[in-house]
Amino acid sequence: MSRSCLIGCVLIARSAGTASAAEYLEKNDMQKARAFSPAVIAQGGKTVYMAGQTTLADENGANIAGNFEAQARTIFKLMDRTLHRAGGSLKNLVTMTVFITDVRNGDRFVEIRKEMFPDGNFPGSALITVTGLARPGMLIEIQGIGVIGDNCSNEKPCSNR
Repeated sequence: MSRSCLIGCVLIARSAGTASAAEYLEKNDMQKARAFSPAVIAQGGKTVYMAGQTTLADENGANIAGNFEAQARTIFKLMDRTLHRAGGSLKNLVTMTVFITDVRNGDRFVEIRKEMFPDGNFPGSALITVTGLARPGMLIEIQGIGVIGDNCSNEKPCSNR
Protein backbone atom coordinates (compact mmCIF):
# COMPACT_ATOMS: atom_id res chain seq x y z
CA MET A 1 0.00 0.00 0.00
CA SER A 2 1.35 3.42 -0.92
CA ARG A 3 2.09 6.06 1.69
CA SER A 4 -0.56 8.39 0.22
CA CYS A 5 -3.18 5.61 0.37
CA LEU A 6 -2.24 4.83 3.95
CA ILE A 7 -2.55 8.49 4.96
CA GLY A 8 -5.85 8.88 3.09
CA CYS A 9 -7.28 5.69 4.59
CA VAL A 10 -6.29 6.80 8.10
CA LEU A 11 -7.96 10.19 7.53
CA ILE A 12 -11.16 8.51 6.36
CA ALA A 13 -11.09 6.13 9.31
CA ARG A 14 -10.62 9.04 11.70
CA SER A 15 -13.53 10.99 10.22
CA ALA A 16 -15.65 7.83 10.27
CA GLY A 17 -15.18 7.45 14.00
CA THR A 18 -15.67 10.97 15.31
CA ALA A 19 -19.34 10.78 16.30
CA SER A 20 -22.42 8.63 16.02
CA ALA A 21 -24.40 9.57 12.93
CA ALA A 22 -27.38 7.43 13.95
CA GLU A 23 -28.38 4.75 16.41
CA TYR A 24 -26.69 1.40 15.74
CA LEU A 25 -28.53 -1.57 17.21
CA GLU A 26 -26.45 -3.93 19.31
CA LYS A 27 -24.49 -6.47 17.29
CA ASN A 28 -24.07 -10.16 18.08
CA ASP A 29 -20.61 -11.76 17.82
CA MET A 30 -21.04 -12.81 14.18
CA GLN A 31 -22.17 -9.30 13.16
CA LYS A 32 -19.19 -7.76 14.95
CA ALA A 33 -16.82 -10.21 13.25
CA ARG A 34 -18.32 -9.45 9.81
CA ALA A 35 -18.37 -5.65 10.51
CA PHE A 36 -22.04 -4.82 9.96
CA SER A 37 -24.96 -3.64 12.06
CA PRO A 38 -28.28 -5.51 12.11
CA ALA A 39 -30.08 -2.17 11.82
CA VAL A 40 -29.31 1.53 11.92
CA ILE A 41 -32.03 3.90 13.12
CA ALA A 42 -32.16 7.48 11.87
CA GLN A 43 -34.87 10.06 12.36
CA GLY A 44 -34.87 13.42 10.65
CA GLY A 45 -31.74 14.70 8.97
CA LYS A 46 -30.80 14.79 5.32
CA THR A 47 -30.84 11.51 3.40
CA VAL A 48 -28.20 11.04 0.71
CA TYR A 49 -28.82 8.25 -1.82
CA MET A 50 -25.52 7.45 -3.49
CA ALA A 51 -25.12 5.78 -6.84
CA GLY A 52 -23.01 2.66 -7.00
CA GLN A 53 -19.34 3.58 -6.81
CA THR A 54 -16.77 1.70 -8.88
CA THR A 55 -13.32 2.63 -10.11
CA LEU A 56 -10.49 1.46 -12.31
CA ALA A 57 -8.10 4.24 -11.20
CA ASP A 58 -6.94 5.43 -7.79
CA GLU A 59 -6.99 9.08 -6.70
CA ASN A 60 -3.69 9.69 -8.54
CA GLY A 61 -4.98 8.19 -11.78
CA ALA A 62 -3.01 4.95 -11.49
CA ASN A 63 -4.64 1.92 -13.06
CA ILE A 64 -6.04 -0.39 -10.37
CA ALA A 65 -7.99 -2.74 -12.65
CA GLY A 66 -7.95 -6.19 -11.10
CA ASN A 67 -6.68 -4.91 -7.72
CA PHE A 68 -9.49 -5.61 -5.24
CA GLU A 69 -7.97 -3.92 -2.19
CA ALA A 70 -7.02 -0.74 -4.07
CA GLN A 71 -10.48 -0.53 -5.61
CA ALA A 72 -12.23 -1.02 -2.24
CA ARG A 73 -10.12 1.63 -0.51
CA THR A 74 -10.54 4.09 -3.38
CA ILE A 75 -14.30 3.55 -3.42
CA PHE A 76 -14.52 4.34 0.30
CA LYS A 77 -12.57 7.56 -0.39
CA LEU A 78 -14.97 8.44 -3.21
CA MET A 79 -17.95 7.82 -0.96
CA ASP A 80 -16.42 9.99 1.77
CA ARG A 81 -15.91 12.80 -0.76
CA THR A 82 -19.51 12.49 -1.97
CA LEU A 83 -20.82 12.65 1.58
CA HIS A 84 -18.56 15.67 2.31
CA ARG A 85 -20.18 17.46 -0.64
CA ALA A 86 -23.54 16.84 1.06
CA GLY A 87 -22.26 18.12 4.42
CA GLY A 88 -21.27 14.84 6.05
CA SER A 89 -18.60 12.15 5.93
CA LEU A 90 -18.23 8.40 5.73
CA LYS A 91 -19.46 8.14 9.34
CA ASN A 92 -22.89 9.16 8.02
CA LEU A 93 -23.20 6.04 5.88
CA VAL A 94 -26.08 4.03 7.37
CA THR A 95 -26.42 1.24 4.81
CA MET A 96 -24.45 -0.19 1.92
CA THR A 97 -24.95 -2.80 -0.74
CA VAL A 98 -21.64 -4.28 -1.83
CA PHE A 99 -21.21 -6.25 -5.04
CA ILE A 100 -18.04 -8.31 -5.49
CA THR A 101 -17.05 -10.51 -8.42
CA ASP A 102 -15.15 -13.12 -6.41
CA VAL A 103 -16.48 -14.59 -3.17
CA ARG A 104 -12.88 -15.06 -2.00
CA ASN A 105 -12.61 -11.26 -1.60
CA GLY A 106 -15.43 -11.17 0.96
CA ASP A 107 -13.26 -11.64 4.04
CA ARG A 108 -10.75 -9.05 2.83
CA PHE A 109 -13.58 -6.59 2.27
CA VAL A 110 -14.80 -7.13 5.84
CA GLU A 111 -11.32 -6.30 7.17
CA ILE A 112 -11.17 -3.11 5.06
CA ARG A 113 -14.66 -2.11 6.27
CA LYS A 114 -13.51 -2.57 9.89
CA GLU A 115 -10.66 -0.12 9.19
CA MET A 116 -13.06 2.44 7.72
CA PHE A 117 -15.38 2.31 10.76
CA PRO A 118 -12.99 1.83 13.71
CA ASP A 119 -15.60 2.84 16.30
CA GLY A 120 -17.68 -0.24 15.44
CA ASN A 121 -20.62 1.81 14.15
CA PHE A 122 -20.87 -0.20 10.95
CA PRO A 123 -23.52 0.51 8.33
CA GLY A 124 -26.19 -2.09 7.72
CA SER A 125 -24.87 -4.09 4.78
CA ALA A 126 -25.47 -6.71 2.15
CA LEU A 127 -22.50 -8.40 0.48
CA ILE A 128 -23.46 -9.96 -2.86
CA THR A 129 -21.33 -11.93 -5.29
CA VAL A 130 -22.05 -11.22 -8.97
CA THR A 131 -20.61 -12.59 -12.21
CA GLY A 132 -19.47 -9.20 -13.48
CA LEU A 133 -19.67 -5.43 -13.17
CA ALA A 134 -19.95 -2.62 -15.73
CA ARG A 135 -16.40 -2.83 -17.12
CA PRO A 136 -13.65 -5.45 -17.29
CA GLY A 137 -11.26 -5.22 -14.32
CA MET A 138 -13.88 -3.90 -11.90
CA LEU A 139 -14.01 -6.20 -8.88
CA ILE A 140 -16.24 -4.28 -6.45
CA GLU A 141 -19.10 -1.79 -6.47
CA ILE A 142 -20.61 -0.15 -3.39
CA GLN A 143 -23.92 1.66 -3.27
CA GLY A 144 -24.92 3.45 -0.09
CA ILE A 145 -27.31 5.68 1.78
CA GLY A 146 -26.13 8.30 4.23
CA VAL A 147 -28.09 10.30 6.80
CA ILE A 148 -26.62 13.62 7.88
CA GLY A 149 -27.78 15.49 10.98
CA ASP A 150 -30.37 13.02 12.21
CA ASN A 151 -31.82 13.06 15.72
CA CYS A 152 -30.83 9.53 16.83
CA SER A 153 -27.56 8.30 18.28
CA ASN A 154 -26.32 5.53 20.54
CA GLU A 155 -26.28 8.13 23.32
CA LYS A 156 -29.81 9.39 22.43
CA PRO A 157 -31.62 6.34 21.03
CA CYS A 158 -34.84 6.46 19.02
CA SER A 159 -35.49 2.72 19.40
CA ASN A 160 -37.49 1.03 22.11
CA ARG A 161 -34.35 -0.96 23.03
